[in-house]
Formats: sequence, structure tokens, C-alpha cells
Amino acid sequence: MMINEILGVIVLIVTSHGEMDNGKPTGLWLEEFAVPYEVFTDAGYDVIVASPQGGSAPIDPRSLPENPTESEQRAIDLLKNTLPLSELPPEKIDAVFFAGGHGTMFDFPKDVEVQQIVEKAFQEKTPIGLVCHGPAALVGARDANGTPVASGRNLTGFTNSEEAAVQLTEEMPFLLETKLKDQGATFTGSANFQPHVVVDGHLVTGQNPPSSKPTAEALLEVIRN
Repeated sequence: MMINEILGVIVLIVTSHGEMDNGKPTGLWLEEFAVPYEVFTDAGYDVIVASPQGGSAPIDPRSLPENPTESEQRAIDLLKNTLPLSELPPEKIDAVFFAGGHGTMFDFPKDVEVQQIVEKAFQEKTPIGLVCHGPAALVGARDANGTPVASGRNLTGFTNSEEAAVQLTEEMPFLLETKLKDQGATFTGSANFQPHVVVDGHLVTGQNPPSSKPTAEALLEVIRN
């Protein structure tokens, strides 16, 4: 698809964390970056690829295809040089999107820049999308009253059942579904690894890797409206 005019700017944020506490490799889940990136750029948006630390972002080896497609290889190449969140340009952005992967569970909840970006998006009602483990970015963010931004929100994310299915329940610092519920969110999930998207105002969340495309498409709808 050829776009002659840039419609706006979307910041696509990935994890910088590449290893679980037990030493197993982790990182971002490639599909959850590559597919939204293609959706956004095909729609005419300039996409800034960023991560907490910048530089080369770790990709979970389980998500790497043996024979990458052209778009997957483009995504892999883009992830070799991400922008540090501390260096994001000050100009207005149209939306923020947090890709998932188990690495996000380790750095997103504690990262100050992640917290600031999420808090600002909620304060200004900037469209924000998060897929799979990407909603871990909500965990450390608070509103002006100190209340978790997830409180009172309808959302989804990688479920406890899916975590058990991939046998990583004990490897995670917390369970995303449980944590978001504890913070006051109304969390809904579909069957394991089936696409599921929840839209609550400017907040768009997707459950798992197969939800990557519909989550990105739903975020575009929020931007347009």
C-alpha cells in the first residue's frame, strides 16, 4: 500500500529485558511488534520504535520464524536500533502501542519512563494500545490520586490459563491477569490463544499474539474517532 502523506505518529514500545530470573532467554514476541508495525505503516502513520534502554531489543527466540517473511525481516532489522524512551521527541504523538512478550513483565512495571508515558496517555486521553503481556505497562502507572490507571477499566491481556499453557507461571514475577484484577480492572479473557480485543474509551487491549492485528486495527479506529 502506497501512502503519499503521513497521517500522524505512533510510538511502538518494546521490552529491553532479555532474560528470565532462571537464565532462560526471553524478550518481545515478534508477531506482536511486526504485525502492528505493518498495520500502522500501511495506514499511513510514521512509527517510532522505542524501548526502555534503546539499542537492540531482545526477541524471544521462540517467536522467531525459521524463514522470515519480508515484513518479519524488516521488523527484525528495525529492532536492532530502537530509540531509548528518554529520547522520545517532544512533539505530539497520536497514539502509543506496547507490544508484548514475557520480557515486558520484568521491565515495564518498574520503568519510570514507561510509567510516565502511560500516565500522560491517561491524563490526556491519548489512544493507547497494549497486547498480550504489553498491559504490564499499566501495572506501575498511577493517576493524580495515586490510584492504579487500570482501576475501573475494562481490559484484557495474557490470561492465567495461557500462562499455565506455556508453562511459565512459576517463571513470572506475577500473573498479569491476577495483578490487573487486584488493581481494580474488569479483566475479560477468551479461550486460550483465540483473538480477543477490549476497547474502553482511549484504551485498547488485546489478549495474546493472535490478537495483534485486531488490536492494532482497533487502535486505529480509536485514533480516527
